[in-house]
Amino acid sequence: MQLFDTLSGTKKDLAPLAEDGIIRMYVCGITPYSESHVGHALKALVFDSLRRYLEWRGLSVRHVENFTDIDDKLIDRSQKLGVAMRELAQHNIEAYLQNLAVMNILPAHEYPRVTERVPQIIEMVQGLVDNGHAYASGGDVYYRVRSFGAARYGALSKRNVDDLISGSRVDVTELKDDPLDFALWKGAKPGEPSWESPWGPGRPGWHIECSAMALTALGEEIDIHGGGADLIFPHHTNEIAQTEGFTGKPFARIWSHCALLQLGSDKMSKSTGNLVTIGEALDRYGPDALRMFVLTSHYGSPSTYSDEAMDAAVAGAKRLREAAFLPSPRGSNKADVSIDGIRERFVAAMDDDLNTPQALAALFELARDINRGRDQGRDISAAQAMLRELTSVFGLTLAAPVGHSQEAAPFIDLLVTLRTELRAAKQWALADRVRDGLAELGVEVKDGAEGTRWEAR
Repeated sequence: MQLFDTLSGTKKDLAPLAEDGIIRMYVCGITPYSESHVGHALKALVFDSLRRYLEWRGLSVRHVENFTDIDDKLIDRSQKLGVAMRELAQHNIEAYLQNLAVMNILPAHEYPRVTERVPQIIEMVQGLVDNGHAYASGGDVYYRVRSFGAARYGALSKRNVDDLISGSRVDVTELKDDPLDFALWKGAKPGEPSWESPWGPGRPGWHIECSAMALTALGEEIDIHGGGADLIFPHHTNEIAQTEGFTGKPFARIWSHCALLQLGSDKMSKSTGNLVTIGEALDRYGPDALRMFVLTSHYGSPSTYSDEAMDAAVAGAKRLREAAFLPSPRGSNKADVSIDGIRERFVAAMDDDLNTPQALAALFELARDINRGRDQGRDISAAQAMLRELTSVFGLTLAAPVGHSQEAAPFIDLLVTLRTELRAAKQWALADRVRDGLAELGVEVKDGAEGTRWEAR
């Protein structure tokens, strides 16, 4: 498998760095100062699809996703609400994890929190001070960017270091030796949480948090570091500088970034309020539709959330679900529906930088062949088994709408068969009662030239 690496600008072969053969993947998580939005769901679904596919191919993955539970925004929000920062963070973390479960996202093997890793963060900051990459100033500690090298520092974002001085996300203060330098440790301010350190009471800077959590959970060199494209600069840029400045080793083999989700003409963002929460989207469309929406675009291409796009995702999920559980024709002695080449096309697409749209196209073709085969009286069982297997690689549940279950299908089949027999006996009123009763339960009965079928609405 090959994945696009933002740092090198090329696709790289994905092979485990460590001798134990485990793919180590760190994904930047949420800052839990408010409810998470669909942009966070997109990121989670992309890396869940990657992990599921790798594990389906027989690889072991150790997946770590952090929670930034100490941050300027979290402090500001807790003070405005009059709620303890820890309580606010815990509430939003629990809501996020519940949403992940509803979306059928595999739990990370570890969810480290910044507040649980402060000793490791202090140790890392001290190491950077000791080797000359950082310096203390006025109770703060700053990373000396130019000590890392201008070309190396600008490599991930493809920016010229000198041009960054005027950038909107470069904080200028008299405490810095250079405007480019960024905070590793922030001196305590009144009313803010703080920890004791060699430089006085304070708290970690944003960027050092992920470096320390990744090192603690996965080691000095990892296979995949993932996140949204908005983290390329400054967050991931600074992570590389401080981590490699501390270890002297390449930090991540592949830097993988998913494109941002648009809502209207702007990116979805908690800070601007331009968002749809995960809960709102799940309540309206369901988990499979959200996953279908993400799968239909390549993770590196921007996508736009809209009612039209989500309605199409709902319809797509329904097509796959119906094909996967369509009742087989009885007594058929015709050839099976062909599944030749479907698995190979699916694997080839996924191996090529997680090309989910192409992989999904193969599954829709298989669904079409299942529908045609059923109408022709052919055996569709093997094709359905493959469709269910490959959709499970995507994490699609193919669950029926609320009020239905796959376990109910045999009973619905029996009622549909009874209705057919009643019609044959010209018991029209009883046949209509069966049809109407199923309709009240959300099951639509369809009569056609090839016979009668049903579908859950």
